[in-house]
This record gives sequence, C-alpha cells and structure tokens, in this order.
Amino acid sequence: MTLRAYLLRRLAFVVFVLLGVSMITFAVARVIPGDPAALYAGPTARQPAIDAARKLLNLDRPLYEQYVSYLDGLVHGDWGTSLRTKRPVLGDVLTYAPLSLELVIAATMFAAVVGVALGVLSANKSGGGIDSVLRIFAVGGVALPAFWVALMLQVVFSRFLHLLPPAGQLGIDAMVSHPITHVTGMPLVDALVTGNFVAFFDGLRYFILPFLALAAYPTGVAMRMTRSAMLESLGQDYVRMERAMGVSNRVILYRYALKNSLAPVLTVLGLTLAYSLIGMFFIEQVFAYPGLGSYGISAILSLDYPGIMGVTLFVAVIYVLTNLAVDLAIAALDPRVTLT
Repeated sequence: MTLRAYLLRRLAFVVFVLLGVSMITFAVARVIPGDPAALYAGPTARQPAIDAARKLLNLDRPLYEQYVSYLDGLVHGDWGTSLRTKRPVLGDVLTYAPLSLELVIAATMFAAVVGVALGVLSANKSGGGIDSVLRIFAVGGVALPAFWVALMLQVVFSRFLHLLPPAGQLGIDAMVSHPITHVTGMPLVDALVTGNFVAFFDGLRYFILPFLALAAYPTGVAMRMTRSAMLESLGQDYVRMERAMGVSNRVILYRYALKNSLAPVLTVLGLTLAYSLIGMFFIEQVFAYPGLGSYGISAILSLDYPGIMGVTLFVAVIYVLTNLAVDLAIAALDPRVTLT
C-alpha cells in the first residue's frame, strides 16, 4: 500500500473514532444531573432568563437535532459555549491546551531519551547491581500514582529543602516586570524564543516539579520496555555472530540491538503520551498549574458539559494523531514493517 493510500485510510479511521467519541460524550453530557440552561443563566436567574438560555443553547430541540447541530458546529469550528466561562469552548481549549502540551511533550521527550538510555544500560548490565537499582526506579515510576508522586515532590523539594516553589506557573515579580509575549501559548517556549530569560528561568523553577511528576510513568514504562526488547535482541543469533566477529559491545548495543528494539518502545511511548494527557488532570490540580487539566476539572465540577465535551474531543484528537505518527515512525525505522 502506498503512503498516500495509507494516510487516507487512517484519516478516515480517525474521523470514525472522533465521531464515536462525540456520540459518547454527547450522550454522557445529557444524562449529567442538573439543568445546563439554569447553570448558564446564573444562580439568581428567573424562569424567563432560564428559558431564553435554553433556547440559546438549543436545549429546547429534540436530542437528535441537538446532536446534528453539535456536529455541524464541530465541522465549522464551533464547539459550543462554556456554561462556566461564557466563552467559546474551542477558544478556551486553544488557550489552555498549550500549557498542558508543553508539560506532556517535555515529559514524553524525557522518557524517550532518558528512559530508553537507562533501559539500554539496564539490559547491558543485566543481573548486576545497576540493573537492580534501575528496575526498582522503573517499577516505582509505573506503579506509584501520579498525584502521590506530585505530592511527595512538593513535600521534599518545597516543604523540606525549599529549593522549588510548591505551585503556580510564574512568580509575581517576573510576571509584572517581565511579562511573556504570546507566540505559541507555551510559556517557557515563548519566553525562550523572545529572549525573555528572566521569565524563562523563573518559569522553569515552577515547571520542574510538575514535569518530573508527569514524566515518572512514561520514563518507567520506556525503561522496562527498552530493557525487555533489548534482552530479546541481544539473545538473537546475529548478535552472537557479531560478538564472535569481534564487533565492539557499543556497536552491537546501539547500531543493531537498539534499532531492532525501537518498534515496541515507540508504540509504548505513543500510549504513554495519551496517559500523560490524562495524568495532567491530577498533576495540574496538585500544582495549581493553569492548563487544560485544570480547565477540565473545573468544567466537571461546575457541570459545564460543553467544556467537558470539548476537552474530551481535544484529547481524543491528540491521541489518534499520535498513534498515526507512531505508526509512520515505526515504518520509517524498520524496513520489515509494511503499511497496511
């Protein structure tokens, strides 16, 4: 199958997946207890105002018409209006998402580099003391809940060592004296590309703890998967032949064994990125980080169903596109893989 045909097929699959997600979230949102019109109108609104809000939100129409109207809005970039902020949901999502994606991308890149490197080291030292220590860290990163890791990092580095701030995104002094110019919506990236190093280093202090808490799980998974795949590759006949021919251990590890082990590792990293998108809901609450996770939690607590649906749909889009990118990367790295 050609690359173009494969992409068209996968994009069609993406459309069906998102359609299914929209149906599920729409149905769930409609069974949430409470009156969305009353929430939109406000706690002191009277019945005429509530009726007007119900008409404005199309809640006076049959459910199938509401869903068709919702799909039409999605196609035209209208994801509805938040009952809590009174702003377009798509605008809210695009405002808060870059802060979360900055965390998620950094955590996934850290896992891809550090987790894979430590996995290779663990496989190379299999059965030794270094391997045992690394396996303990890997299991801990996978097994410990993200919110617990976040709380422990707060206690150790903020409460006892006083090295890093416990919560927030940027210090008040830096926020006032060196405001960040909006470019991408990612604060650290924007501060760096605009040369605002005062805000960059100040924001980095607030970034480290949520980043470490979010990176613990994907790094542990990458370490375990890399170690397992490397041990399997190192036990193959071609590796024994290379050793018999006098090829150095470094060449065997990185040129042959690691390359043949990357396919399952990349697959797992793609899945952990999706997990990180979910984990950010807890991490951002612990560290009072104003990203998409905090927005989603606020939407849930206030029964803001357009906001809930918008966050869910956005996460689904990122998830399916990440899986597509991983499949293409695996096909590019491993000539044995065919696009089907």
